[in-house]
Amino acid sequence: MTIERVKKVLADHLDMEETEIKDETTFEDLEIDSLDTVEILMEMEDEFGIEIKPGEIGKTIKDLASYIDSKKA
Repeated sequence: MTIERVKKVLADHLDMEETEIKDETTFEDLEIDSLDTVEILMEMEDEFGIEIKPGEIGKTIKDLASYIDSKKA
């Protein structure tokens, strides 16, 4: 499932447990700075084989997973 893969990438990058990241967690909640954002989105692009435009991903982890699903379709 996409959202679980998104949580795994985030947890690995941020050195935290996947269980700490909920569907409605925002990027702001995770205190992700602009450099982290770029690195994480590059990891997501590699993981899912799509191009991600930062301005289109929404605010929550669920939004990002939905965006990825819409790009894969």
